Amino acid sequence: MNRRVLSLLGRASCFLAVLLAIGAAPQTPPSAAASRHVVLISLDGFPSWALDDPYLPVPTLRRLAAKGAIAKGMRPVNPTVTWPNHTTLVTGVTPARHGVLYNGLLERDPGVPPRVEPWLPRDQMVHAPTLYDVAHARGMTTAQVDWVAIQAAPTITWEFPERPAPDGKIAQELVKAGVLTQDELETFATRNIIWRDRIWTEAAAHIIRAHRPNLMMFHLLNLDSTQHRYGPRTPAAMTTMALLDGQVAQIVSAVERAGLASRTTYFVVSDHGFRLVKRLIKLNVALAQAGLLTVQDGKITASQVYAVPEGGSAIVYVTAPDPAGDLAARAKQAITGIEGVEAIVEPTDYARFGLPQPAATDQMGVLFVTPQEGYAFAAPAEGEVVINASEGSLGAHGYPATDPDLSALFLASGARIRPGVTLDVIDNVDVAPTMATVLGLKLANVDGKVLKEILVAK
Repeated sequence: MNRRVLSLLGRASCFLAVLLAIGAAPQTPPSAAASRHVVLISLDGFPSWALDDPYLPVPTLRRLAAKGAIAKGMRPVNPTVTWPNHTTLVTGVTPARHGVLYNGLLERDPGVPPRVEPWLPRDQMVHAPTLYDVAHARGMTTAQVDWVAIQAAPTITWEFPERPAPDGKIAQELVKAGVLTQDELETFATRNIIWRDRIWTEAAAHIIRAHRPNLMMFHLLNLDSTQHRYGPRTPAAMTTMALLDGQVAQIVSAVERAGLASRTTYFVVSDHGFRLVKRLIKLNVALAQAGLLTVQDGKITASQVYAVPEGGSAIVYVTAPDPAGDLAARAKQAITGIEGVEAIVEPTDYARFGLPQPAATDQMGVLFVTPQEGYAFAAPAEGEVVINASEGSLGAHGYPATDPDLSALFLASGARIRPGVTLDVIDNVDVAPTMATVLGLKLANVDGKVLKEILVAK
């Protein structure tokens, strides 16, 4: 069955799942739900430990936490990278069910390394109902600014995406308001991440003030970029956290100016934490040395096996026919014993990590590899197998979700949130069903649970 047929089947099954999710339980009538508002703010890479530092200047986050509920930590899902976790935050299911394993869709062709394509329609990537699907179906309005795995989503009412269309409705409203110029809009993706975070914040605030969506999903990237480059717990990372606090304050101010403060619930989260990297492991060099890759003039010209790195983990794919599993066995042998490799996980253990079986999706490979502390994986197929990390690669995520350093931020505040609650470590699959309950909706058949202990009784 070819990829196009599989994609169409995936879209059909996703649409059916949405209908089932909407119809599986009674929903709050639209007239009652229309007065409810949720703002989901994701600060990419913000670690749960940060608010334990009394000298970190984040007064807005502390004020929201003091008036609401906070968790000691939030476990992400594997792989602990941006798109899988953001998709879980709005579906309540693990990647084994929603299907997103990368920051995009992994495209696979025989004999060549897989590649990740991010700019594809949401329905080709996400195979589970989302909160914004269910909200839209109940007559609510939805919005997204720099959210992920959401390209061309028909259930989003207003948007200013990661790569905004120059003629988009919100984009043009921002140009008219003087937030940015048409030239800046048309070259948006080339601008530095600090400026883009500022414009995304302005866009989210504008949508809230002008359009008052019932559900706003808002994502900022600067901290993730900073920690990749300079490492976690550095002055650069801490300064970026302080900057983010000011941007959260802008969103709170926009809600207040829109007259929605008494009806709005804030969920401030992150997708993962970070670990410091000292050494990089290039698994593809070992695979080339084993004759499983061919490299000429710095380019891979043929591939039987290829490792796709995600920093603190890597997934190994067989890219040639392997009915007897010989190539998979050779790949495991080639990377066994490499300095810094901690575990080589085979499909029989994937369920323990919340990962799908290779037989269920072509997004998954034959091995899931994790490194020891201080190590991360890199893609190149030439040079030494293990090298020292340098500037630009001093921080990584992608490590197993049970790693305390990967623990993410979770706080909830505002309408319908019980103040003064401190939860133990929670799972990020719990966020979507909890937000649904706040909106008077229900996400059916999820992996998570409603965090009833943080909600005010009706």
